[in-house]
Amino acid sequence: MTDAIRAEGLVKKFKGTTALAGVDLVAREGAVLGVLGPNGSGKTTSVRILSTLLRPDSGRATVGGYDVATQPHEVRRQIGLTGQYAAVDQDLTGTQNLVLIARLLGYSRVDARARSAELLTRFVLSDAADRPAKTYSGGMRRRLDLAASLVGRPHLLYLDEPTTGLDPHSRNQLWDVVRGLVDDGVTVLLTTQYMEEADQLADDIVVLDHGKVIAEGTPEALKARAGTQVLQVSPVEYTKVAQTAKIVEDVTGAEVRSSEASASASVSDPAALPEVVRRLDDAGIGVAELALRKPSLDEVFLAITGRPADDTASAEPAPEGAAPERTHA
Repeated sequence: MTDAIRAEGLVKKFKGTTALAGVDLVAREGAVLGVLGPNGSGKTTSVRILSTLLRPDSGRATVGGYDVATQPHEVRRQIGLTGQYAAVDQDLTGTQNLVLIARLLGYSRVDARARSAELLTRFVLSDAADRPAKTYSGGMRRRLDLAASLVGRPHLLYLDEPTTGLDPHSRNQLWDVVRGLVDDGVTVLLTTQYMEEADQLADDIVVLDHGKVIAEGTPEALKARAGTQVLQVSPVEYTKVAQTAKIVEDVTGAEVRSSEASASASVSDPAALPEVVRRLDDAGIGVAELALRKPSLDEVFLAITGRPADDTASAEPAPEGAAPERTHA
């Protein structure tokens, strides 16, 4: 595969605060590049630069072979961008939203309506085509917003935290849409702070933290980098999670992460599994589920940074005079 996107040494500062501190990334043509990191890591700033909405203070980036700084018009012809929140006109119907964009892109009236109908069908919105967007559910608005970004048939699609605020069902629907686009040959740059989302969709991953790339590779390679497996135990009685966690901690010597239903810890010695089983049996604790598995990307992030990916202690500076969060080819 050739490189659809290549960025080298991107630096961007806002009022003395560094949003990007020399970011390098490569997106392969026809693949999904997941850009992971918590709020404030530099994800959105990277997308704004790659979509020509911001100019980097230093560094260089090309999209589809065109330089984002010196050939912005050519870059925009290649891309579609969907921001973190749906940007459709709430008072227009689904059809009217898409026809308006198509007309702005130079489609004839007939072709605009045909393209609109095609996209509404693809995104399972035909039954709501004549309803105002303000009557749509959150998941429907996100699908309409994504459809709007595809009116111009872009070669590359930027999805900046596309499932923010969606319920699990709507999120799964959007994942299916993204998979279908990739099958059609579209290159996708996906920013997210949901590790499961990147695990489901990304072919390659770049992890950002405080404006720097701290890890990159395939999901499996990043999991292997953690160098451990994860032992997870769910007792039959939830009231015994704390006791279960203490046993896991005593056997593994590792920090234990507990939820209402389970306890888990990183382990490097497979012999820990039978020992935990023996001690649970001695303590009379029934086990509903016990597994030794590869770490999740969330656990990889914790291993790399020392903090969870949903840590929102820092916030990414908002660009001054930021442009609307959608660019069409």
